[in-house]
Formats: sequence, structure tokens, C-alpha cells
Amino acid sequence: MKKTIKFVLIGIGGVVVLAGIAAVYMFWQMGQPLYKFGSVKTAENLRSPLEPPEQPDSSVWRVESDISLHFDVYGKGKPVVIIHGGPGIPYANAWKGLKSLEQQHTFYYYHQRGAGNSTRPIDRFESKNYPKNMTQLEQTLGISAQIADIERIRRILKEDKLLLIGHSFGGFIAALYAAEFPERAEKLILVAPAGMLTPPRKENNIFDAVRSRIPEKELPKYDSLVKEYFNFGDIFSKTDDDLVDLHTQIGHYLLKGMGYDISLMEIPPTPGGWSSFAVYFSIGKSPDYRDAVANITAPTLILHGDDDDISLNGSKKYEEFIPNAKFISIGCSDTTSVSGHFIFDDCPDQFAEAVREFLTNE
Repeated sequence: MKKTIKFVLIGIGGVVVLAGIAAVYMFWQMGQPLYKFGSVKTAENLRSPLEPPEQPDSSVWRVESDISLHFDVYGKGKPVVIIHGGPGIPYANAWKGLKSLEQQHTFYYYHQRGAGNSTRPIDRFESKNYPKNMTQLEQTLGISAQIADIERIRRILKEDKLLLIGHSFGGFIAALYAAEFPERAEKLILVAPAGMLTPPRKENNIFDAVRSRIPEKELPKYDSLVKEYFNFGDIFSKTDDDLVDLHTQIGHYLLKGMGYDISLMEIPPTPGGWSSFAVYFSIGKSPDYRDAVANITAPTLILHGDDDDISLNGSKKYEEFIPNAKFISIGCSDTTSVSGHFIFDDCPDQFAEAVREFLTNE
């Protein structure tokens, strides 16, 4: 009997050890970037080929057999693809700062997969296999998939090279595309690009920066929300709608911290859910893409608002590590206006002037 009990205890102990190893592996994996630079161009971690399928509906871009991207188009002339930020927050309207350029260029504002009116391929995960879910999330909605979509868009448009404008987190994705496909990026404009090129530090952590601008009475609620926002241990129990709600709530605080009306988060289109959180798994806890963006050969312009001090350190990193990048800080002619994170609407005339000069300068 004692021998039997001993074997039972050994068996239980083995299960506990394996469970512990699995837990350690899970948290280690969460810290490791799922996106590896260069993997998109070689199609190593994609669920579909880079070559897009047939395009039966001209009102959307069909990038995979089961995924279509909604886009709004303005203007005429040479195509320019606009990559929105967020992550996962498409624009409700065309940028005021590009309206005067619509006689020379066609601007495509597309909704990234999993956000806005584009296909949302994941509602919930049924499996409890954490590593498997992480892999599926990266292949379906992560940075690898987002970069691949830009290349598919280029092929759908039948352009040899793309003119790209990326804002905030979209600037980060645009830079990675230009780094993976340097021969396919003609010119690159990064508008207040997200500070994701280097491992996080206090001075480029937007959540810490925003916290310093929140009234003290609101801090307990904010801290609780941020904790839940990054509670990745429990994330696969949530639905896409759950994450949309969480992303919207945190967005209210981020907008408020940057000096904008929080009602902007309530204007359609609907933000991403899983697509917004997929990028965090993609880059891991300590992203470092300095060597990656050094591969960019396209002329690069970095535009930043004079009053957008929260994301300034991040933007300056792009100037430092992208070869021959040019940095311009924009202020509004009306000194009572704020030149913030959304400078294309805050200071449309000055923004248009900088973009026009860059796009037309050979």
C-alpha cells in the first residue's frame, strides 16, 4: 500500500512539475517577440501566401481567401497608402492635411485586418493551449500579418513601389514593411511614429506619461484598467467584443492625456479587439528593431507636432536609426491651436506643405 501511495505521489509530483514548466514556458514565450524581422518576406510564419487571391469585389481588398480589407479612397493620381495607428483604430474621416493634395495623389485609407469594417477573423479562442493560441494570433492578426497585407495591397494596386504614410503605431508597421521590402518602398512618411524601436523605458512609455497627466482622484481607476489591459495571463478567456471595450476604455485616458476630446473614441469605425492586442504578442516585452530599420533605403520624412511631447522620444529614435531620415517638427500658424499627436488635423496647412514638398521633391 505504501509503495502504491509512493508511486501516486510521484505521479502527482510529475504532473505538478510539468505544469510548472508549462507555466514558466508560457510566461517566457509571452516575453519573446513572435514577429522576427525578415520572416514576412520569406513567408515563414504566414497563414497564406504573399500573392493575394482574385479580387471579385473592387470595393474591398481581398488579401486572403477569408479576409478582406475595407478602404476609403480620396483624390486622383499616384497612389498613397495610409496606415492607421491605434493599434487597431481606423480613421473616421480623411485627413484635413491631405485634402489639398488630392489633385495629385489618390489616398487609400484602409482598415487593418481585425479592425473597423475589415474582416474580424477571431471572436474567441476555444483552446486552452496558450502557445498554440499565441501562434494563431500572430499568424492571423499580428505584425507579420499586417506587414504582409501591405505587400499584398501593393500587388493588388499593381504598383512597383509604394508611397506610404504611417501614423503612430501605423508608422511603426510602415517602417517595418519598408525595412523588410526596401526595394518596394518609394517614399516613407512617418507621422508621430510609435516608440517601439527600442526596449521600453520610462521616458518613452506612453502609459506612464499619460498617468502623470491624470487627476489624482482618477488614478485608482486608471491603474486598475491598465493592469487589466495587460493581464495577458487571462486574455484568451476574452472575446473580441470584450477587448474592443477594454481598448476603448484605455483609449479614453490616452486621448485625455494627449489633450484631446475622449469622444473621439466613440466615433465609428469600431476599434480592433484581438487585432489591437495581437501586436503586443508580436513584439514581446522588450522590442528592439534598431538594426531592422537600418535596412530602409526609401527617403524618409518624420513629422511630429510641436506640442506632442508624450511621443517625442519615440519619434526621435526613428530619425536616429533610419538612414538619412529627416525630422520636421510642425507648429500651427494659429498659436492658440495645439499641434499634437494628430497634426494632420491640428495643423492641416503646415502638414500639407511638408508632405507636398517631400512627395514632389525628386
